[in-house]
Amino acid sequence: MLFLWFLSLTCFNPIQAQQYYDSSDCSADTSYPGSRYICNSSQKPCSTFLVYRANQHFKTISNISHLLKVNVRVLLDLNSPSSASGILEPGREVLVPVTCSCIDDFFQVDFSYGVPENTTLSEVACALFEGLVKSHTLVEENMSKENDVKVGSELHVPLKCACPNNFSSSNGIMYLVTYPLIEGDTLSILSQKFGISPADLWAVNHFEPWPTVYPETTILLPLKKRPVINFNIPNSPPPTPGFLPTNTVEKTTNTKLMNLYISASVIGFFLLLTALVACGWHAKALCKRKFNKLQSFNTRSSPLSCSTVRSSPRSGQTGRSSAISCLSPDLLVGIKYSLKNYSIEDLRRATKNFSEEKKIGDGAYKGLIDNFEMMIKQMRFEDTGQVIDAHSKVNHINIVTLLGVCYGDNDSSWSYLVFELPSKGSLRDCLANSSSSLQWHRRTQIAFDIATGLHYLHYCIFPSCAHMGVSSRNIFVTANWKAKLTYIRTNSAAESLIKGNDNVDIDKGWVAPEYILYGSDSDKVDIFAFGVVLLELISGREDIDGKSFKDCIGFLGGGASEGGCFEQLRSFMDPFLKQDYPLAEALCLAVLAKACVEDDPLHRPSMDDILKVLVRLL
Repeated sequence: MLFLWFLSLTCFNPIQAQQYYDSSDCSADTSYPGSRYICNSSQKPCSTFLVYRANQHFKTISNISHLLKVNVRVLLDLNSPSSASGILEPGREVLVPVTCSCIDDFFQVDFSYGVPENTTLSEVACALFEGLVKSHTLVEENMSKENDVKVGSELHVPLKCACPNNFSSSNGIMYLVTYPLIEGDTLSILSQKFGISPADLWAVNHFEPWPTVYPETTILLPLKKRPVINFNIPNSPPPTPGFLPTNTVEKTTNTKLMNLYISASVIGFFLLLTALVACGWHAKALCKRKFNKLQSFNTRSSPLSCSTVRSSPRSGQTGRSSAISCLSPDLLVGIKYSLKNYSIEDLRRATKNFSEEKKIGDGAYKGLIDNFEMMIKQMRFEDTGQVIDAHSKVNHINIVTLLGVCYGDNDSSWSYLVFELPSKGSLRDCLANSSSSLQWHRRTQIAFDIATGLHYLHYCIFPSCAHMGVSSRNIFVTANWKAKLTYIRTNSAAESLIKGNDNVDIDKGWVAPEYILYGSDSDKVDIFAFGVVLLELISGREDIDGKSFKDCIGFLGGGASEGGCFEQLRSFMDPFLKQDYPLAEALCLAVLAKACVEDDPLHRPSMDDILKVLVRLL
């Protein structure tokens, strides 16, 4: 009976177009229900509203009206700012009246956007239009296969909107306002800010039970009268940096149902724990059998790995070399058997036999595997297990994902790890490329991303660890200009350096004094390295031994006058920025960088302190 009722609603009432919440990232390359709001051709256009937030590029009502092609007087009457040219507080919400039309089965506010500078479709969708349109939609509407957009291009931009259906109208709903979510938004805050019923908000977006909502996604606000924002309702405080920025939508439920959920969760947890323990014992027994069998062949083994005998190229035998690894049981359980085992032939094909043209760093290569470009890192065999063990504990958006492993040829002194490879390459390459469009706001975002990843390692995993490899060459940038730290090092590199090993796997660069002298692997080494990266983001240059940077930032010690300080800062800034940056923000980052590269580790700030500074610049 329930099924027939649902069928009658969906099939025999086509005008009742249902809208869903799309939780996928704004830059996701796939369309999901809710990525665009659906309509029927019989639905007429309606007047509704969008919410847009003031930002560093569109700070005034005049700027916003020009971007969204809305009469400035209309925006002034609706939002009551001091003036059209008055600077709005960053993040200040602005109501924008629009006409929503049904075109090709989707509701949309249809207009074009002339691109003033080289950018990407993801940047236009997620940063410029704040998620009011998804990058996948821009790709579809502009028939583009490339993410990059050249200056002077004309983009078709269909912003998301929706009109009430008959069911909504019968409940008194006049407008469905498209609202882009940010960190701190919750159901209760939106209900108070716009004076709407939580039940209506829940129903119109067809939320599933116990949903989670994400920044840079949109929801529809059902309003029964002309919208007015109550700015006296404060936003929720942002979550502790390092955690995924999600906010659970609140839902009221009865006590019996809540108890049922809790009981089911407890039972499920114990079943999962039992299964993990069983898997651990099984892995341990399997590993022991393999080890005993391999010992009978008198093969070489190591504390973390043992491999089957493989044919040597010199023996005249052919075929793919096998690479059956026997890692420690605890390690296998930690990585949940998720690493793919590659043969050395796979990596040679991907890197053109490890040619120089595929080299992207010290012992690092890029290669095409399974139609995806990946980073292949060569490292000493004895370090491989420790790096895998470190990455098995890590799951963070600002740290590259470990995908696979290869144990090389007959020589067991070297092995290879396969990581994801962000598309724009290393941060050093982006800084050196004058056409990379690395504007100031992107640099501050990259600094924040790096700090967030390090904060996660220092505070949010147990046991905490230091990265020990932070440099502009070990930080990679995604298509959306987000930064990711590469593989986490072990302290064996520092130990080898102390012992005078010339073949140590360590990148050249300006590093913390205590790292060179004592091999310290504390988080203060990461703080020092982060300060060096900050100086590179500011100046665009790379300093091998720190002498140049020390000379250039000497004015921050207080010796120069105020005017002289600013002049010296301007001369230190990256000329590619062309003075298109807030001088106060640049000074703030320079002072922060100087504090990070203090010789005495005790005088350096913590990553927690650093994040508190950077979050104010975004």
